[in-house]
Amino acid sequence: MRLLVTGGAGFIGSEFVRSSLLTHDADMRDVRITVLDKLTYAGVRANLAPVADHPHHSFVHGDICDADLVEQVMPGHDAVVHFAAESHVDRSIAGSGPFVTTNVQGTQVLLDAAARHGVGRFLHVSTDEVYGSIPSGSWTEESPLAPNSPYAASKAASDLLALAYHRTHGMDVVVTRCSNNYGPYQFPEKAVPLFLSNLLNGKKVPLYGDGRNVRDWLHVSDHCHGIRLALRHGRAGEVYHIGGGTELTNWELVDMLLLATGAGWDMVEHVPDRLGHDLRYSLACDKARRELGYAPRVPFEQGLKDTIAWYLDHRDWWEALTAKAAARS
Repeated sequence: MRLLVTGGAGFIGSEFVRSSLLTHDADMRDVRITVLDKLTYAGVRANLAPVADHPHHSFVHGDICDADLVEQVMPGHDAVVHFAAESHVDRSIAGSGPFVTTNVQGTQVLLDAAARHGVGRFLHVSTDEVYGSIPSGSWTEESPLAPNSPYAASKAASDLLALAYHRTHGMDVVVTRCSNNYGPYQFPEKAVPLFLSNLLNGKKVPLYGDGRNVRDWLHVSDHCHGIRLALRHGRAGEVYHIGGGTELTNWELVDMLLLATGAGWDMVEHVPDRLGHDLRYSLACDKARRELGYAPRVPFEQGLKDTIAWYLDHRDWWEALTAKAAARS
């Protein structure tokens, strides 16, 4: 199978590329992957270093919004796995333009090219944030979309666009929606690596509001396992939820990280709540379990322990990224 993986140098995309090429799974033995990545602040070639010389891996530096480039790259691929996106909520609040451009227009460029060249499957990776906030219970794949941030709205738009190509053009489109990812190679602007990098550098960690916001935590390796299952077994035109099954308030998460790093609550700085901050996300994953055989495999406590150890061992990786991002701002 020949895969075009967009955003394959980012956090989740690079995990998918590394684990797909290095797995012993018989279904992935003959996979060949072309990575298309713009290499923004959060996507770096270093994330692909473990497979840089793999004979089944090739890399194209470019933007998914560049229609001419996508037209050159798309032919010959059996499927597209579309990770590429602007994804940080705070950045979308400060300026939504890049989110609409990349997440909506970029998806449209890819869909058009995939349709022209008869690509067999287009797997669109999305997020639980498209649903808004839920006070109790869990969303199913049939729940209405009600995004509250510009980021979530741009992802909801791209979801609907992808599904429209299935209904209009008969394209084999599958959409996955995940909960909050954590794990190695995550850029230190998201909660877990931000808090870790701050604490490891003796800096305070910012906690929005009263810390009551609830998120479900999913190890990135479980997410990519679910994506591979959806790629192989998902039904065209369907949406599948990929969750971790561990709901924590932000306060509980911070408490665990403080304990793990030997820091106290004096290292927490309460900051004004994020604009439009969703209180709780929760995905029902029964459909993915029933149709794909998906279930998370990494217990949160072990996954968090391993993630902390990775950041301790790879300080040079995240310090270089944060310095580069600071120089750009």
